[in-house]
Amino acid sequence: MLVKDPNAIKDRWGKRPSDRSMGELLSFGVVYLDKQCGPTSHQVTAWAKQALHMDKIGHGGTLDPYVSGVLPLCLGKAVRLTDLVLSSDKEYVCLMRLHRPRPEEKVREVISRFVGKIYQTPPVRSAVKRQLRIRTIAYIDILEMDDRNVLFKVGCDAGTYIRTLCTDIGEALGCGANMLELRRSRSGKMEESSAVTLQDITDAYVFWQQHGRDAWLRSIVKPAEVLVAPLPKIIVKATAVDAVCRGSDLYISGVHMLDEDIRKNALVALMTARGELIAIGRMMMSTPKIMASEKGVAVKTERVLMSAGHYPSMWKFSTDLEEDPFPSE
Repeated sequence: MLVKDPNAIKDRWGKRPSDRSMGELLSFGVVYLDKQCGPTSHQVTAWAKQALHMDKIGHGGTLDPYVSGVLPLCLGKAVRLTDLVLSSDKEYVCLMRLHRPRPEEKVREVISRFVGKIYQTPPVRSAVKRQLRIRTIAYIDILEMDDRNVLFKVGCDAGTYIRTLCTDIGEALGCGANMLELRRSRSGKMEESSAVTLQDITDAYVFWQQHGRDAWLRSIVKPAEVLVAPLPKIIVKATAVDAVCRGSDLYISGVHMLDEDIRKNALVALMTARGELIAIGRMMMSTPKIMASEKGVAVKTERVLMSAGHYPSMWKFSTDLEEDPFPSE
């Protein structure tokens, strides 16, 4: 990261996400659920809410009842970050059935054409408006072929319909095809290797409540900061954190460090030096402009996640874009 102010006051407050209590993690955490085939995403979310005795849980990215795999569950205040999960890229493992045999070389050649930007129209039975849209396929790796069955792994944009992709591949092969089975192996940076079952969640919670040992449940509930892993970061000075928590925009004088090459209007995560998520904001300047300037609004605060009072109030609160409320340290 680039250091905007090397003389910023050292962060003596806050708490690293890994040091949070079990109760704090449950109020602002994420669970990577391994959804099984059968129930809907809403049903398994309701079961998880009961297992964890939570008032508020939301899932990020609906999986159809017959689809299994990674279903992120956002707990407590982390529900406000579900849109970040919905917009993150995905990876699926799909079993496709060709309607008539085709040579393996031909299948591989045709499937390779679908890597890159593709056009899709959502299926008739979908929850979104049926209009042509563009999605990007990052890769399609054929794992195995057995007669007319093709097992492949695909990395794609959010909102890509794999059932439609199978149909389009079948049309391109001139034989037709349909999807038999589908599993989501990754959502953003959340891998299936870290996913847990509903039974794991239930047992870990009971073990914590009855025996006072939280190691198992702590390994299941991740800090909500994992949801902003794909976003560029800005480290806010400790003396400016509370003002941002109260809704103030982040001024240049409140920037400690920031990622390189962040563009204007990009969505960014405002963090403390201890790795705590403060807020989500929109860049009002690019990284080079921030590094070259001494005054002005660096980030427009859009969504505050940290409660006021967590850090001491050191700078006056202001929403006046013409006035920098943060004096030099």
